[in-house]
Amino acid sequence: MTADVEFTVFTKPWKMALPELGAFVKEMGFDGVELPVRPGYQVEPESVEKDLPKAARILGECGVKIGTVAGPTDEPTIAACAAAGVPIIRICEHIDLEIGYMATEAKLQEKYDALVPTLDRYGVALGIQNHCGFDVCNAMGIRHLIEKYDPKHVCAVLDQAHCGLDGEPPELAVDIVWSYLRVVNMKSAYWLRKNGPEADCAAWRHYWTTGRQGMAEWPRLVAELKKRGYSGTVCLTAEYSDHDAVDRLIREDIAFAKELFEDQSE
Repeated sequence: MTADVEFTVFTKPWKMALPELGAFVKEMGFDGVELPVRPGYQVEPESVEKDLPKAARILGECGVKIGTVAGPTDEPTIAACAAAGVPIIRICEHIDLEIGYMATEAKLQEKYDALVPTLDRYGVALGIQNHCGFDVCNAMGIRHLIEKYDPKHVCAVLDQAHCGLDGEPPELAVDIVWSYLRVVNMKSAYWLRKNGPEADCAAWRHYWTTGRQGMAEWPRLVAELKKRGYSGTVCLTAEYSDHDAVDRLIREDIAFAKELFEDQSE
């Protein structure tokens, strides 16, 4: 293997008890998880200070670490992450069309400016992920938003699935955020037409699929990461339009991801 990476999985599809979740994730071949800190999940925002360190202990007994959480960015959550040894809180940022892109970016930076002292005190970072739609949606959007910050405080979570839907090549996406990159999300999708050719105008939706079948071009992404010696987290987000097949598809995807990272051919 030419890059030292840890494979995690976003556990949003599974609300099972933590001991069962840890055993399940470990058996599939993952090193860790991205844990939702959301209502209805194993750790809820209201009890994060008590329950996140507890969750880290329980999962750790299964040989599974919490690489990131997806949750709030308030001080109790930041403090809980520090206590649990979780280095990054992953978030996506929505663009407020009423004020426009650049004004939204300025407001987000004001929020980050206020959070930096707290993040620094606890040794936790915000991980900004690109997302399709009316969000910060590509690598350049992440870069322009966070380039004023030290990546130990605000870093990039590059999601090549969303870059692929936007037509951003993996090589450019990685290059743009490289200095800030601490997490790479691996999932994939493609555009699927919603209506037939008899319609007045074509309408499209995205369809979430496996790494082999979508527009994220995993082989090109991994080749670029390996070329640069990437050594961060690789998170498979277990997002599929066929919800009933999640358990089967995520197993296929972790096997494919490991195959790509272990392939010595260039």
